[in-house]
Amino acid sequence: MALGAGEIADIERALASFDDASQAYAVLRQRYPHLAWIRCDSSDLTETPFHSVGQFDLHLLDSADHCARITDDPTRATGIVLATRAVEP
Repeated sequence: MALGAGEIADIERALASFDDASQAYAVLRQRYPHLAWIRCDSSDLTETPFHSVGQFDLHLLDSADHCARITDDPTRATGIVLATRAVEP
């Protein structure tokens, strides 16, 4: 199931309201159970984020074929990689 534009906007709004990555991840996984969710540190990825919101980088995951990969195409996205950036003091 592809990720809709309304879902992306809702995810971004929700991320803007969270300071805690664990809480954001748990809430979004519950709200969007049809999407695959992966959480990691932003330093684990070399790809440019699809969007950034606060301390979070949002990468779109395409797992429709045999191998999962990062995509820029929301119509191919079957999940989200939620990468947390270090908070600047």
